[in-house]
Amino acid sequence: MVTAFPSPPPLSPPDSLAEKQDVVVIGAGIIGLACAAYLQEAGRQVVVLDDKGVAEGASKANAAGLALSDILPLASPRTLRQVPRWFFDPLGPLSLPIGYLPRMLPWLLRFVYACRPAQVSRSIASLADLMALSRQENPRLWALAGVEDKLRPTGSLQLYDSRASFRRAGASWAVRSAHGISFEHLQDDDLHRFQPGLSPSFRHGTHVPGWEMVSDPYEVTVVLAQAIQGRGAVLAKAKAVALKPLPDGVRLDVEGGGTTIAEDVVIAAGAWSQPLAKGLGDRIPLETERGYNTTLESPGITLERQLIFGDHGFVASPLSHGLRIGGGDELAGLEAPPNYARARAMLTKAKKFLPELNTEGGFEWMGHRPSLPDSLPVVGRSKASPRVVYAFGHAHLGLTQAAATACLVRELMAGAQPSIDLAPLRPDRF
Repeated sequence: MVTAFPSPPPLSPPDSLAEKQDVVVIGAGIIGLACAAYLQEAGRQVVVLDDKGVAEGASKANAAGLALSDILPLASPRTLRQVPRWFFDPLGPLSLPIGYLPRMLPWLLRFVYACRPAQVSRSIASLADLMALSRQENPRLWALAGVEDKLRPTGSLQLYDSRASFRRAGASWAVRSAHGISFEHLQDDDLHRFQPGLSPSFRHGTHVPGWEMVSDPYEVTVVLAQAIQGRGAVLAKAKAVALKPLPDGVRLDVEGGGTTIAEDVVIAAGAWSQPLAKGLGDRIPLETERGYNTTLESPGITLERQLIFGDHGFVASPLSHGLRIGGGDELAGLEAPPNYARARAMLTKAKKFLPELNTEGGFEWMGHRPSLPDSLPVVGRSKASPRVVYAFGHAHLGLTQAAATACLVRELMAGAQPSIDLAPLRPDRF
């Protein structure tokens, strides 16, 4: 069975763009469309440009979770301790092809620097602020999209391979508790009553009731695009290749020779944002964490919540049309061909952890997560022009942080006091 989703809204051709625009948002993923929706609500006339189409990047087939409890950065001493073991497993939670290492080295050095305890504390504080703002703003975004019925307060269940793993996680749960995040540890029979179908090898887990999911990330992103287009936004299939600040706006050069002038620009092109920022003189160390998954339309089991296999770097996500098994990080850039052996390795493990899982007939996918070394996004103005605002680098948390980011972008463009401290997110922090 192939699930029918809403068709993406029709996109205008590049040559249909008017000579002058109010606001141009570059990127039609969940971040760009959320920014467009908030700016539109504030009375701005919005044009969204994307050369691939609506939700054709990381927004298309991610894990569907609103991970509001994920306030611990990937850049941390704990991650550093695990990296050597992971790197020796080419199909493990984190891989780096040897040929890409020279390109990654500057990013990796910044990542190590971001693992200092003082920086980790600052990153946790900023992530906690972003998540609190997301929790506040999510109802507004989903109302603007008209997808309130696609949200599910499922909660999540973190699973541990051993008692030692469970104990090591204690410090991270203490941090979450200090930031008001509720959770419940489950063991043995209580765990298996709470989540039937698990392998008996699991004896420890942590339930987070505040975790939410969407029915399907592609579906909600497409419906959001339809909603803003229905309210007058222009969605164009076009690639912005260069920006030039002007005294009263920003000139955008579009692939194929077209040009348009915008009063303001938002760069929210995810993993493809860096060349535009670099062209403006902002050297932002953006890399891509390539994630893999397999979507099973007939999984043979029913899960009520997202299962997180943290010791193995992947999740099992119940969707409106089946079950998605995926995660992991492959640091291999934008050009390397997909290595779907990584998706199949996760599926093999999922079968071991969920013995009744039917792994036949799945659809494999790979997506590029835009990632910065300190695990924080960039939200702020370009040094080249206050009329250019950056909103990218959300890594695994684009869906979760979309509403908060849109709120902050709207406040920046209105000259209002930001809802949270933007210093940790500033583009020049590196």
